[in-house]
Amino acid sequence: MSDTLHGARWSPKSYNDYLYCQRTAYEDMPRYTILREIQQLDPVTDHQRIVYLTCCYEFPFDTTRSLEFALFRTFCSPRISALLDRTGEFRNSAQKRYDDTDIIVSEMIEHGYDSERGGRALKRMNSIHGRFEIDNEDLLYVLSTFIFEPIRWNERYGWRPMCEQERLAMFHFWRQVGLRMGIEQIPDNYGAYDNFNRDYERRNFRFHAANQRTGEATRELFVSWFPRPLAPLVRSAVYAMLDAPLREAFGFPRAAWPMRILIPMALDLRSRVLRLWPPRKRPRLRTLQVFRTYPSGYTIEELGPGLHNRAANHAQKDGNN
Repeated sequence: MSDTLHGARWSPKSYNDYLYCQRTAYEDMPRYTILREIQQLDPVTDHQRIVYLTCCYEFPFDTTRSLEFALFRTFCSPRISALLDRTGEFRNSAQKRYDDTDIIVSEMIEHGYDSERGGRALKRMNSIHGRFEIDNEDLLYVLSTFIFEPIRWNERYGWRPMCEQERLAMFHFWRQVGLRMGIEQIPDNYGAYDNFNRDYERRNFRFHAANQRTGEATRELFVSWFPRPLAPLVRSAVYAMLDAPLREAFGFPRAAWPMRILIPMALDLRSRVLRLWPPRKRPRLRTLQVFRTYPSGYTIEELGPGLHNRAANHAQKDGNN
């Protein structure tokens, strides 16, 4: 392997999880069939295949939830939240903004960033971002959350932690996407990028009114997915999932103590149950689901701000065929 995780910030727990991951991969259990395939692949040359297997077979739910909170995390930086606040995207079109991001990311994960569809998704993302002046450091940070938040989520809540091949594949996958986005000074090893991610948060996370407005709009988006009587519980559940620096940067309250206990307990129970399940036989592909913004399907080139009406009426759709 031409890269390693050495130099990253290993905690005793994460290192023990890594050993657990390596050891159980060779147990004679059907649950680890896909993991065994992943461990035979090279995280540098095969990173697109590994990310596909990891996100679409092993951890589809965890990938979605972790990336939701990864984007939530980026709104704690006043420069990022101020830009989103000025555009009004989250205040006025939170569901569409969520769906557009979900689709673009899913197209690249499921088809590969250098496939025909993945390439179109990447081109569309570059076109959307090209309309704004975005600081390179902020782009570096947002990109880093796509690598490290799924890894950290799985360490806490996944039915198993990601093994070394998966962690490195996530790094190489998103690094290549970043290079194709024109992002400069992307660290060339996992440990250095992990250090950048943590340092950026220490330097930039602080309360700002734009953070609060963007965070509230995103929180209410999550609330809208559930029946109205559950709204207070959903808000409390969101607060329970946020660490202290995020809550402070958003100006959110701490969740009530029952929710702070129940949410981790529920996720831990889920992980224990899933360890007993057989491996997924078919990939779970988000590009095949029906999106709230695009009930009749979507066209990649019409994703993004101001294009919803044309997208909704487009005859030839890429998704949901």
